[in-house]
Amino acid sequence: MKKNLILFLFFSLLNYSQDLKLSTLFIPKELMENANSVVRNQKLEINILSQKLMQIRKSKIITVLNSKGLNNIDAVEYYDGSTKLKSIEAVIYNASGAELRKIRRKDFKDQSVADGFSVYNDNRMVYLDYTPTEYPFTIVYNSEIETFNTAFIPTWYPLDDYYESIQESSIAIKYEVDLGFKFKERNFIDDKIKRTEQSQLLFYSVENYPARKYEELSPTFIQNNPSVLFGLNSFYLEGYQGNARDWNEFSSWVYNSLLKDTETLPEATVAKMKSLVGDEKDPIKKARIVYKFVQDKTRYVSVQMGIGGWKPMLAADVDRLGYGDCKALSNYTRVLLKSVGVDSYYTIIYGGNNKQNILDDFVAMQGNHAILSIPYKNNYIFLECTSQTSPFGFNGDFTDDRYALVVKPHGGEIIKTNDYNNSKSKQSIKAFCKINERGDLKAKLNYKSKGVQYEQKSEVEIKSKDDQELHYKEMLSWLNALEVNSVSIINDKETIEFIEDLDVLVPSYATFSNGLMFNLNVFNRTSFIPQRYRNRLNSFEIDTGFFDEDEVEIEIPNGYIVEAKPNNVEISDKFGTYKMEIEINTNRILFKRSYLLKNGSYPKEEYEKFRNFSEQISKADNSKIIFKRTN
Repeated sequence: MKKNLILFLFFSLLNYSQDLKLSTLFIPKELMENANSVVRNQKLEINILSQKLMQIRKSKIITVLNSKGLNNIDAVEYYDGSTKLKSIEAVIYNASGAELRKIRRKDFKDQSVADGFSVYNDNRMVYLDYTPTEYPFTIVYNSEIETFNTAFIPTWYPLDDYYESIQESSIAIKYEVDLGFKFKERNFIDDKIKRTEQSQLLFYSVENYPARKYEELSPTFIQNNPSVLFGLNSFYLEGYQGNARDWNEFSSWVYNSLLKDTETLPEATVAKMKSLVGDEKDPIKKARIVYKFVQDKTRYVSVQMGIGGWKPMLAADVDRLGYGDCKALSNYTRVLLKSVGVDSYYTIIYGGNNKQNILDDFVAMQGNHAILSIPYKNNYIFLECTSQTSPFGFNGDFTDDRYALVVKPHGGEIIKTNDYNNSKSKQSIKAFCKINERGDLKAKLNYKSKGVQYEQKSEVEIKSKDDQELHYKEMLSWLNALEVNSVSIINDKETIEFIEDLDVLVPSYATFSNGLMFNLNVFNRTSFIPQRYRNRLNSFEIDTGFFDEDEVEIEIPNGYIVEAKPNNVEISDKFGTYKMEIEINTNRILFKRSYLLKNGSYPKEEYEKFRNFSEQISKADNSKIIFKRTN
């Protein structure tokens, strides 16, 4: 009896000590700094049993220190007809390591991942919906899934997010040699991450990785933090055996397995296309006609079913239904162009405002979006087929300036899309202003915008009158009590230029105090000065450059002469150039300004120099002129 009591006490103490290790007291002090959450232990085990079977097991112990750390729990799994969720569970502990709650499969939320644009979506998600009653708390999370699809092997991110530190994290991948397993390391900038390779096994681990703070103008998290990509030369995707030894082989597989059998169109549609283009011989002019037809006929919806979101709908179905996702609409446009003798290619790309490239040196399933490429003069014209309003050949900042994969019947090509940097994204302002004796400013002004600046403004055209007025008040927020009397807009889609003519009134723009004082730069001020860091850790980047050119004439009442005015300014640096000139002729002032900001990536050592560059421009943009009465 005594022996049994000792054993009972021993095992009770063992269980207590295991829970005690979940206490926040066991987190090293340096891992608490700058952290919203701490990953205590994370294990990802991937077992690739064959070309058609992969198992993924996850185990994660994470301490959430505050509400901002809730997003780092990541207790979510996805499943569909080809992916089974074998198990999922979680246990919640308090700060001292005492158990608060067990969460079984039935307690997780289970719902479709369909969104407001989806017409059909067979993907589902199971996720933890937990509202904490106290901080900090710890979650022990475990899951297991099994899938027939081996085309997408999870990427390993030792560090998941800013403001999250890692106590221990690892990934182990077992694989069959004949499948052509491969991997690619990115951003391994220190020796904290350890790699071990054995026969048919790859293992990575990291310990005591402190949280990183976000710094303004830092590159994207993916660009700036370590990760490992994985892939197979021989993979399986929803009934299709794929090959990816090189981009030619992969592209041929995409074309022959995913695109080729979607190309049939109704005879009536083919006849209509031929009728629309008529006797036109120029392939680009024919492409413009077809693109307009697609924009007028179709709309974007999400269709994620069957082949994991990679195989487009049949072109005939898009033609009949009048909708599709990026894959379906790009492929439909390609097939329509083919019917009138115009070559074009389905193109896989990463879409998003944060630029991400298809990696040329890692052949695998990449990308999240599809566009269309038309060969033209040793280059390509790119079509965004999901938009009903984009000009022909304009792809905007969602797909600009990044590498993409052009899919051809007998091979592929990695190409770079058009960029709209620097002077390609130009805004010009011409304005005539008149200030009366009360200090009110009346102005007629003209904006012309191209490139990304065109894109940023083009939606103004479809806004209501009230929303247009609100837009201009927000854009010119420093002009108190701005009144927009009239707006005239021309959206020139041929030249891809957005033209705005405004008639505005700014009450009490100038102030009278023994004279007349006002800001010379009425319509285009910048106050942006990057945050100061005592010891910056990250490099920084200017993602998209631009060029502004302003010419503003200001007429003031008679009877005033200049008492004080800013000097002309000229700033030139590797980041760009700025120039401000002032010409005064009796009661008329001509204000000229140009500002070129260049895109680029820069080392952290140059950040303070860029701050100084921005500070000088902000100071010039906000300079004032003072007049005194002549009598």
